[in-house]
Amino acid sequence: MELKNENQSVFARELKIVPVWAWVLAGICFVCAQIFFNLVLAHHHPDAPPPWSRPLLGLLAGIGGACYLLIIGYINRDAKRRGMSSALWTIIAIVIPNALGILLYFVLRQPLHGGCPQCGHAIQTGFAFCPQCSCRLGMNCVQCERLIGSEDRFCPYCGCSVRNPPPQATPQPSPQSNLPG
Repeated sequence: MELKNENQSVFARELKIVPVWAWVLAGICFVCAQIFFNLVLAHHHPDAPPPWSRPLLGLLAGIGGACYLLIIGYINRDAKRRGMSSALWTIIAIVIPNALGILLYFVLRQPLHGGCPQCGHAIQTGFAFCPQCSCRLGMNCVQCERLIGSEDRFCPYCGCSVRNPPPQATPQPSPQSNLPG
């Protein structure tokens, strides 16, 4: 039950990203679809759809157009939030047909930046240290220095044991270094 509430709160949080201009355009689009299908189409076209289907077509077209505009608004704000070019991705989502631009955005978007717990500086996912204050952000493998999970027993990159790190090899003197020089 808690998972459902958590998902709803994530959806509500993401919905708040959509800018006011997108909500206004979506409302205008919905109203225009109702006017077109229920008034204009009924009075000016002799081969208009039957009267029972016009309200349904108006609802479907209005909801579809409104959802499209809300997604465009979301892409505009989300791209900015992720440190990407919001103008470029908004244009791509609008210009590339059949919603392929929208799909491209969701496939290629950058991960959200987190904040440093010490200084609050925006940091990318996977960073081991904050680039602003050098605060340690997670555990690193002692052998390959990559970021690992706190519950990992072995490094997923090099296989080194995290619990019992290998002993540091001490350099052995080479036989030539003992020769008199």
